[in-house]
Amino acid sequence: MNFSSKLLENAVGEFTKLPGIGQKTALRLVLHLLDQDREDVDRFSRSMTKLRNEIQHCRVCHNISDYTVCEVCSSHRRDRGTICVVEDTRDVMAIENTNQYSGVYHVLGGLISPMDGVGPTDLQVDSLIERIRDGEVKEVIFALSATMEGDTTVFYLHKKLKDFNINLSTIARGIAFGGELEYVDEITLGRSITTRVPYENSLAR
Repeated sequence: MNFSSKLLENAVGEFTKLPGIGQKTALRLVLHLLDQDREDVDRFSRSMTKLRNEIQHCRVCHNISDYTVCEVCSSHRRDRGTICVVEDTRDVMAIENTNQYSGVYHVLGGLISPMDGVGPTDLQVDSLIERIRDGEVKEVIFALSATMEGDTTVFYLHKKLKDFNINLSTIARGIAFGGELEYVDEITLGRSITTRVPYENSLAR
């Protein structure tokens, strides 16, 4: 693609670094920004800079937060005896949108994937074990995507947690194998949470 401006070319190049953004889409976004008032573009730029510089991760569950402890973990209305283990923040948002879950979360920060060089030590597993050792937890729900990486991660976590005196369950498989949790509709996801089953039962499939 030939550009009439080096500044335009550089801006398009930065946008193409975003997931799912090709060069034509990036050009359309950059040209759209050029059509906006300077104040609007400055506000956009400041919000991105502020996000990158000030965003935090909850020291309890590792979810993205504005504070040291996120609103879910600090809420007295949440059931701290139930922890829902998810891959990332997008899954927390998806489950929260169902309005079917009142417990707390634990964000692993990824899934075990040897092909991608991601092992258990790259995930927030140790802090999950520490939370369970505190003695308040009664159930851990594995709410990971129905993929090979998700199943591998659940199997590993089950081995690490099975000797604790807690219930280990997994969301019901109304979700097709290979499906990413964040793309599942709210009704199906909510039903999968409320009709969760003991993890051992899922092994018998």
